[in-house]
Amino acid sequence: MDDEVRKIFNKFDKNGDGKISCEELKKMLLTLDSKTTSKEIKRIMAEIDKNGDGYIDLNEFADFHHHSPGGGGDRTVAADARELRDAFDLYDLDKNGLISATELHAVLRKLGEKGSLSDCRKIISSVDADGDGNVNFEEFKRMMTRA
Repeated sequence: MDDEVRKIFNKFDKNGDGKISCEELKKMLLTLDSKTTSKEIKRIMAEIDKNGDGYIDLNEFADFHHHSPGGGGDRTVAADARELRDAFDLYDLDKNGLISATELHAVLRKLGEKGSLSDCRKIISSVDADGDGNVNFEEFKRMMTRA
């Protein structure tokens, strides 16, 4: 399991008990200014919590994180597309259909990351296929579904 997945998991697992509760998931999404409803949070939990114990453990989180949309299992392409759109929308703060370096920087700061705006510009440019200085949904989708 890569360190990046573990770092992201630990940001969600606020009490450090090795699992993400519904409440921890809700708090993290609120930190990101997500307007996710309680019903949507329950749906997300149900999708990721494979053993049905009411928590997301590190292995379930890693499986979800590394899952390639449309790639078998009991997940549907529609569910995968919705999750990708939801993830994109968390970063698209001004809701203009693009993620700018400034938006990426703002979200990462909310998550407690220390990267600079310059770092964010490098990340954006590494994904920005059309060279407009932003990441659109198609570019985001390609980045998120790379094997």
